[in-house]
Amino acid sequence: MGVSEGMRSQLAAKLEVLLPHLDERQRRLLMGAEARTLGHGGIRAVARAAGVSEVTVSKGVAELESGQGPLGRVRRAGGGRRRLADLNPGLRPALLALVEPDVRGDPMSPLRWTTKSTRHLAAELTRQGHRISADTVADLLREEGFSLQANAKTLEGKQHPDRDEQFRYLNEQVREHRDAGQPVISVDAKKKELVGEFKNSGREWQPIGEPVRVSVHDFADPALGKAIPYGIYDLAANAGWVNVGCDHDTAAFAVTSIRRWWHGLGKTTYPRATRLLITADAGGSNGYRTRAWKIELAALAAETGLEITVCHLPPSTSKWNKIEHRLFSHITMNWRGRPLTSHEVIVRTIAATTNCGGLRVHAELDTGTYPIGIQIGDADMAALPLTRHTFHGDWNYVLHPALVGTPSDGHPAPADDREPTTTWDQGRLSDPALTGMPKHQLDALTVALAALHDAQPGAGMGRPPRLPFDEQVLATVLHLRLGLPAEPLAALFDSSRSAVHRTFHKVRKLLDQHGTAISPAASPPSALAALHARVVAQGGRPNAEIKPAC
Repeated sequence: MGVSEGMRSQLAAKLEVLLPHLDERQRRLLMGAEARTLGHGGIRAVARAAGVSEVTVSKGVAELESGQGPLGRVRRAGGGRRRLADLNPGLRPALLALVEPDVRGDPMSPLRWTTKSTRHLAAELTRQGHRISADTVADLLREEGFSLQANAKTLEGKQHPDRDEQFRYLNEQVREHRDAGQPVISVDAKKKELVGEFKNSGREWQPIGEPVRVSVHDFADPALGKAIPYGIYDLAANAGWVNVGCDHDTAAFAVTSIRRWWHGLGKTTYPRATRLLITADAGGSNGYRTRAWKIELAALAAETGLEITVCHLPPSTSKWNKIEHRLFSHITMNWRGRPLTSHEVIVRTIAATTNCGGLRVHAELDTGTYPIGIQIGDADMAALPLTRHTFHGDWNYVLHPALVGTPSDGHPAPADDREPTTTWDQGRLSDPALTGMPKHQLDALTVALAALHDAQPGAGMGRPPRLPFDEQVLATVLHLRLGLPAEPLAALFDSSRSAVHRTFHKVRKLLDQHGTAISPAASPPSALAALHARVVAQGGRPNAEIKPAC
């Protein structure tokens, strides 16, 4: 049947409304369905009403009559223009040569020393004869497994061979103290912060177009200076204490922070505590090589009556310290995008830090002064009530609450408090309390080692030793049992540091041949005080004092 003008007008009005909302295939199928409904002459009528060719309508009728299911796409697979990478086989290798010059391509690539943005990559490829847009470059990079990535802080420098063993040992110490109800804290100094109207990383919600205005240059304000947050994190209580200093990050400042934590919170939380375990990184003001750190901790042990055990993390592993990711990271997130305009703002912001795990933080301002460059003498170190652990005694040691050789300011005690040098007797060095063996046993060991020494090839040749053999054995026994370094022993035996070092090396070999092991003292003997007084009286010898790293 024919199609009347009225029907054609209605059809044109309907298609005019619907077709703009449909894609190419949907329009074709709609027009094919209308043509089939109209019967003979429907294809021509629909084509005229929609303003398209009759071939397009015929294709729609054919698709409907084929019974094909929905495609899920506008065009069949393979439709449209061919991809640029298919038309230009050399495009993909040229792009990879630019983004990976050290691996797949020329290390002298023009983009070797500049940013590899998609615009720069597209411009360089176009210069090489591969005309391409930045968007296409991005698509190809994603197909090759690339994405925009920042640097990842994973390289920790040279790994110490005992790194894993130290971590296991540290965990055992933490578990033992925690199970016994003794406090365990992780300590460290957070990054120094500029005080004033300076940019702070991160973003915070602000009205559109009204960011917080800060200084263009990050030069410290002489009037405000810097803030030094030193943190103490209680592992069992999930609580932090931050001492915000204004002067220098020294060992005295670090131990003062621990002291303030103990008197302000620690002794209330642990009223029956007799021991304290501190985990710290290997460097800085609380490093294992910092003499003032041990001097100050010894004073704290004497003041509080606590036996203070320190376990250092291996070198280059400071980010594994618990305080870093359980306290400091949350503080950084809490003050993101906020200028630290004053010390009060810093203290209040730190104190407001929390997390979903129930973290509690207390912060205080410390206006004290902590001078740098304080010298700690070898005699002061020799008299410390310090016992080294059998495993890595340089990283793991105990400071006992007695026999502090120096006050907390790092200077030697007044001469009136020391034993008079006129009463010194060299025989005190062989005191069984110091050597750990009776006098006759030490003499027998000396005779046995002397026989081994005389039996060695070349014995007795060369320059005579500076120390008699019995004093060589005695010095080595004191070194191994009490952990005394070469400097104070050189003063006690009226020798030189290098000679004492050679003595250690020689006598240790003889002890190994004899099968004798000198065990470290479980606690510092009281006779150490006399040695301390004697070494101090010998002051003025070379290398008697070493400036600590602050």
